[in-house]
Amino acid sequence: MLISFLRRPNNLSQKMMRVIFSIYLVVTLLITSVQFLSEYLKTQDAIVSELEQLEATVRGPISTSLWQYDQKQLDELASGLIQMPIIEGVDIVDQNEQSILSKRFYDPDAIPVSVFDSTTQLSWTLNGESIGLGSLKLYSSSDVVFERVWFGFALIATTAIIKMTILFWLFIWAFDRFLAAPLKELMSQVDEVQLSQNLSKRIHLENNEGNELNQLQGHMNRMLSAMSIDRQNLLEDEQAKRDWLEVAVAKRTEDLQILNEKLKYLATRDSLTDVLNRGSFFEAAQQRLVLSQQKTSTASFILLDLDFFKRINDTYGHFIGDKVLIQFTQILQSFLKESDLLGRVGGEEFAIFLPDTKLDAAFQLADEIRQAVSKTTLEIEGKTVTYTVSLGVESSEPDDQLIDDLFKRADLKLYGAKDKGRDRVER
Repeated sequence: MLISFLRRPNNLSQKMMRVIFSIYLVVTLLITSVQFLSEYLKTQDAIVSELEQLEATVRGPISTSLWQYDQKQLDELASGLIQMPIIEGVDIVDQNEQSILSKRFYDPDAIPVSVFDSTTQLSWTLNGESIGLGSLKLYSSSDVVFERVWFGFALIATTAIIKMTILFWLFIWAFDRFLAAPLKELMSQVDEVQLSQNLSKRIHLENNEGNELNQLQGHMNRMLSAMSIDRQNLLEDEQAKRDWLEVAVAKRTEDLQILNEKLKYLATRDSLTDVLNRGSFFEAAQQRLVLSQQKTSTASFILLDLDFFKRINDTYGHFIGDKVLIQFTQILQSFLKESDLLGRVGGEEFAIFLPDTKLDAAFQLADEIRQAVSKTTLEIEGKTVTYTVSLGVESSEPDDQLIDDLFKRADLKLYGAKDKGRDRVER
């Protein structure tokens, strides 16, 4: 049962009991070991004393046999000694430490854990003079000691195990009664609060004896109250932050949308004249051309280039040159409808795409623009600037698929207008 208990740790209380039991077991084993060692040493001393008494008893007969060189009698004496319960071996050596006789009770391949001996000198008295014959050594071992102390040790160990078992189970009963059961009840109620997510519940132990567990119960209930208040405050704070965040996100989204619209607008516009830039103009004109071809409608393309614009920049400076471009753009816009496209496709070069417009109408519009520009003056910084424009006009054909085709043909017409003296329209 103890082994089964020690092998199945499943909660804190059992782990604590196992630790205490292990400590008690170690202490008990240490005490028992000390008692056994003490008993072992006492028994070994007693056996050594018995060996000395035996040596005193057989010293005379062995000395006589040695003096008379009676080997047979020596063998009989040694065999008799080796048969005694405490004797494990007999050695007889001469004065020169040469072995005369050696017998062992144990197998040479199974030497005992510990072997100890007692030695006495052998002599013969002749004419009042002592003559040394050698020495006698009697051996005993730990096996002999263990045989004597084993019964007493077994009794000590059995008594210790009985006491340990009784005390351990008494401790388990007390531990379960005053600690394990209340802790289990406490954990059960804590789990119930956790699963229900209801912080209004409180811990209430049935076995409430005013001990540390009662104090722990009070601390946990106060903690639950504080958690309930903190949770409510947190929810209110979170809701306020969520409301603020929603407003901030909505405002930010609106600002981003406005900014994106501005960026899209700026990406398609010429920064000086605020008309379509080259890329945006050709992209939009291509889409309008496709629609016109699908409707089998004619579209026209006007390419415009200010005459001698470099001379204006060189004479008046780039600032006034920019003002000329802005004024020129405003003149063009005054002649166009909402469905028409106007773009700056070069430094002083502009293009107009006229959907649903035939060549004659486009030519007439181009000439009106030319006349208006030639009659316009720019008064700035005390200077009067006049300028003219050359125009090339082209209309779409049924097989035109690319706006670049119209642009190339209009560009040829534009160069024709410049070659013929500028300030004119070619078709």
